[in-house]
Amino acid sequence: MSRATRGFDPAKMINGRKRHLAVDTKGFPMMIMVTPADMQDRDAARELLWRLRLTHPQITQVWADSAYAGRLVTWAEDFLHITLKTVSRPKGAKGFVVLPRRWRVERTLGWIMNARRNARDYERLPQHSEAHLNWSLITLMTRRLTRKKPARDWAKKPKTTG
Repeated sequence: MSRATRGFDPAKMINGRKRHLAVDTKGFPMMIMVTPADMQDRDAARELLWRLRLTHPQITQVWADSAYAGRLVTWAEDFLHITLKTVSRPKGAKGFVVLPRRWRVERTLGWIMNARRNARDYERLPQHSEAHLNWSLITLMTRRLTRKKPARDWAKKPKTTG
């Protein structure tokens, strides 16, 4: 029996992974989770928030993308006692807009993608992708901890002379 007769449609196959990331206020990763691309973001967010609560019980407030609004906000408050605040685009904004707090996650994803292995999904299992993401973040953090010059503080404006 061929795949065509069993109802197999290659156009409906979903390949790939989604990376879900929780970072602290400075953009350093706290939790990474990789899911198949066909998993809804809200379902993955429940698992990520649950893991975050178990590993970091001191966290009481989480900022998230506006896609996570709705029942997830009440679920996080009721079951995890975490306040989930969503960051949405300003009304009337056109084109690219830097959203507060969300750019830290995007910057951290950019740091992770500098590792060549993470730029493509070569792994068969999401757990293997998670392991490679953790490995690249450990490498990144150890390089930062051992560098000779202090890192530039991006929050401060550069001093002007004159």
